[in-house]
Amino acid sequence: MSRIQLALNVSDLDEAIEFYSKFFKSEPAKVRAGYANFAIDEPPLKLVLIENGGAPGSINHLGVEVASTEEVIDATKYLGSVGFGTRIEEATTCCYASQDKVWVDGIDGSPWEVYTVLDDNPPADALEGDGTCCTSDKVETSSASSCC
Repeated sequence: MSRIQLALNVSDLDEAIEFYSKFFKSEPAKVRAGYANFAIDEPPLKLVLIENGGAPGSINHLGVEVASTEEVIDATKYLGSVGFGTRIEEATTCCYASQDKVWVDGIDGSPWEVYTVLDDNPPADALEGDGTCCTSDKVETSSASSCC
């Protein structure tokens, strides 16, 4: 199953969790320091909250969560074929998970990712920095593989 991801910058994680839990009638799937995500069934949405990641209430990044690495590869091929610059990350650790992903810059520079989760709870020592990178540098046409 694919679902849209919306990653929001928030100023108060606890307050945001309370609001979105009520709004979507769903509890977070994962909560870490400065980070939470919801895997909402209806509407199909991965909502990510990043505390102090940017201007409160602004979009941090957008994405499409897919079921497999093969779907990420297919998306990478398609995006490149239509002329989008891509940045590939393989087995990267961010958002407190191990993921394969491809990034493109949308209109006005909004970062979009197509990703699959390989391991939703990797060991703490496998995380880069605090694990919350979940952002894309400006995309260039390349196949560089690095997190954040």
